[in-house]
Amino acid sequence: MARIAGVDLPKNKRVVIALRYIYGIGPTRAREITNALNLSPSLRTHQLTDEQIAKIRNYIENHYKVEGDLRREVGMAIKRLIDINSYRGIRHKKSLPVRGQRTRSNARTRKGPRKTVANKKKAV
Repeated sequence: MARIAGVDLPKNKRVVIALRYIYGIGPTRAREITNALNLSPSLRTHQLTDEQIAKIRNYIENHYKVEGDLRREVGMAIKRLIDINSYRGIRHKKSLPVRGQRTRSNARTRKGPRKTVANKKKAV
């Protein structure tokens, strides 16, 4: 089993797909990595040799910021926005959409499940 950047890559997937399991590597970067190291696009993860795994690991470490470092950087950027009380920071703090989406009819993923507001009972 290939372990790169602290992530166990799935065994029976193509390398281009398996690399996407690493936080910070998407389709484009995965293709760039395989092209730079001259790996076949149809190569499966379990077919990789130890030498190829080491090459991939070194390439990622030298060229990209991934996993813990990237998560920390993104978290610090969000924390900075919250600390300076910017509009985006306020939206992050309130768990609302940050990039201008409407919230009246959508945004359930960001806002969470609906919170029903009960009517007040009239005293007779």
